[in-house]
Amino acid sequence: MTQSLSPSAQKVQEALTALGFAHRVVEHEQTTRTSAEAAQAIGCEVGQIAKSLVFRGKQSGKAILVIASGANRVDEKKLRDLIGEKIEKADADFVRSRTGFVIGGVPPLGHAEPLETLIDESLMRFDSIWAAAGTPNAVFNLTPADLAAMTGGRVAVVS
Repeated sequence: MTQSLSPSAQKVQEALTALGFAHRVVEHEQTTRTSAEAAQAIGCEVGQIAKSLVFRGKQSGKAILVIASGANRVDEKKLRDLIGEKIEKADADFVRSRTGFVIGGVPPLGHAEPLETLIDESLMRFDSIWAAAGTPNAVFNLTPADLAAMTGGRVAVVS
């Protein structure tokens, strides 16, 4: 049985395949936009949701992707220290232009441009995590090691 994916979810599936990962994108009927909604749809802990948050460097204007545990809130002061400049949450237009995806569906890979990426170290305690896959109802399962490998992200304390 072959189930077709929406165009944005298919783009993530193709990015995974191009990088040599066998992970499969799954689209749910219900939304997985928030960490709580995703955990409920999947049947996992909220902490296992790898939420993608995009910030904007105030001076540089660069996009910074933070992949945080769904159970954590990003500490913007810690993020500022890690990045080396003040940051702000990015608006929907900035997120879409830099990643190619809408808020609530931003995956850890397959972006419109390369992004500086930080990974919440608390995700590393799980054997299995779930990340957004291009739409507010698409996800894929992976390991924390896979997340670090596919993003080239730096593991850090962000909460």
